[in-house]
Amino acid sequence: MTASYYRRVDDSGPDGVTYESSDLTRSNWGQLQHGSPPLAMLTREVEQLIAGSGQQIARLSLDILGAIPVAPVRVRARVQRPGRRIALLEAEMLTPGDDRPVARLSAWALARSDTTAVASDRHAPLTRGPALPPPAWFAQADGYATSVRWRVQPDAPDGTAIAWLSPQVHLVDGEPTTALQRLAMVVDSANGVGAVLNVNEYMFMNTDTVVHLHRMPVGTDFGLRARASIGPDGVGVTTADLFDDKGFVGTSAQALLVQRR
Repeated sequence: MTASYYRRVDDSGPDGVTYESSDLTRSNWGQLQHGSPPLAMLTREVEQLIAGSGQQIARLSLDILGAIPVAPVRVRARVQRPGRRIALLEAEMLTPGDDRPVARLSAWALARSDTTAVASDRHAPLTRGPALPPPAWFAQADGYATSVRWRVQPDAPDGTAIAWLSPQVHLVDGEPTTALQRLAMVVDSANGVGAVLNVNEYMFMNTDTVVHLHRMPVGTDFGLRARASIGPDGVGVTTADLFDDKGFVGTSAQALLVQRR
């Protein structure tokens, strides 16, 4: 991997760090960033806050507060609620020269302890089969869509859609990417995996992505088993079960603004 979503422009200061956003962050909804790169970048920030603390991330909650341009962005993070067993962390993404955040992440970090004897998953590991052809819109997609290897699987018996996704680029140019950041680089795509509406007829843009994890993910390949529910008043929700090569790792949910094009 040589390409990346972001490139560091300046060093850390009191107002955060500025990064240049590459075209690989661009979504299918226009000249705006896809939700996964900002989620991954802000996840990176909160991971750095707890490095060496003996804690791990149990929840990530991203709120998209405005249009995130494919342009330089500034990120900053802080510990909102300190604690040795439980800590609440916060990270923000802003456009330079503007103090109004365009994305905000809150994360619960919990103390690690040995619970191997009682560890359990409510879902069996997600098996892979031969990849099916991707959705028709995918063939014309560029930007973020080209940064992820997308392997569509047959739907589950209840109609829930399944795909395995693997990031093919770095998060930040020249810097290592953790497994949690790699999961964040694809999990916002649950909205696309679980889509039940025709993208040529409807827009279904998510305003948030909330991820709960009962263990840290591993590897570079992540399975999303997702499906949307659409209400009668222009609101929807996409929920997903998340998997890595070891098995079930957590869940995600996204609120959707649904509008006819």
